[in-house]
Amino acid sequence: MAYFQSKPTAGRHFLQIPGPTNVPDRVLRAMDNPTMDHRGPDFGRLGKAVLEKVKAVFKTQGHVVIYPASGTGAWEAALVNTLSPGDRVLMCETGWFAHLWHEMATRLQLVPDYIRTDWRRGADVAAIEAKLREDKSHSIKAVCVVHNETSTGATSRIDEVRKAMDAAGHPALLLVDTISSLASIDYRHDEWGVDVTVSGSQKGLMLPPGLSFNAVSEKALKASETAKLPRAFWDWKPMIAANATGYFPYTPATNMLYALDAAVDMLLEEGLDNVFARHDRHAEATRRAVRHWGFEIQCLDPRHYSSSLTAVRLPEGHSANALRATILEKFNMSLGNGLGQLNDRVFRIGHLGDFGDLQLVGTLGGVEMGLKAAGIPHKAGGVLAAMDYLNGNA
Repeated sequence: MAYFQSKPTAGRHFLQIPGPTNVPDRVLRAMDNPTMDHRGPDFGRLGKAVLEKVKAVFKTQGHVVIYPASGTGAWEAALVNTLSPGDRVLMCETGWFAHLWHEMATRLQLVPDYIRTDWRRGADVAAIEAKLREDKSHSIKAVCVVHNETSTGATSRIDEVRKAMDAAGHPALLLVDTISSLASIDYRHDEWGVDVTVSGSQKGLMLPPGLSFNAVSEKALKASETAKLPRAFWDWKPMIAANATGYFPYTPATNMLYALDAAVDMLLEEGLDNVFARHDRHAEATRRAVRHWGFEIQCLDPRHYSSSLTAVRLPEGHSANALRATILEKFNMSLGNGLGQLNDRVFRIGHLGDFGDLQLVGTLGGVEMGLKAAGIPHKAGGVLAAMDYLNGNA
């Protein structure tokens, strides 16, 4: 059996969760190359090339550290390399993943100041600035923000967070999670003054899960010299030292690096601005379909709409989980579930990564047929509303 499937179904499975995303054939073929000696000269050349090339995706001239891990590992690496036990960190509860990062910070013996939201918008920039202005002693050592909250479909404005920090005259580090936004939504590590950017391979980078990333500023490297949280596997210092010659201090995910090389080539060949415009276009077409059906979008603020995914609220009395189960059973399509307080309240449509117009039309068609099959009241024609937008915005 090539892969597990609960029952034989004709046609391809539509994987429309907000990640892991569909892996392009070109990337799969790159992974399929023979495993090379990770201490040999060919690997050194590959490592140097990939480490340099991936900087363009983060829009940084600084170091990008690559771990064989999920995004959760990159969260931990960002914290333990820059902070000490008892340090205050300012965090924004924009959704489930911001909640989990907060939980990790607490377990690492940091002291989070938590700015809560209703899970329907991005980070509260005014509240961040106010908290920093109150901190006259500069005891807050880092501000941690999730750029694109995968659970809600709300994107925080990192450029505005940086302006708020500067306006407050506060020296805290800025740590940003881009796990579901990198290579899907415009992001600028250097220009926005981010100190550590956290990301993962399985979303906009179009790879399987298995690689995680820290893009690191000089200020963050300086902080790592005095940070006291325990670190060994996650330590930047031996990684950056080995990376100078293209190697890693321990066995890297060799074939995933082949895949990363191919994926970054695809992104740069399309052009990052074109990649972002494609995601913006598909997100707007999806929102038009959702509104036509008569449903609410979980994100309430249009300035915070995500271009990676759309979280859709069903009317009271209707189960989002039952709808997802119906769509999977009848139409062989997976949609994202609601997380945390949104469990069974929303379903999430992923429209990121290796994704084109026909995939979007098929995805929205599956949702609309599923709504009818599940008996959920809606106005038919959402797919046509999306198609009208796509036709007028090539």
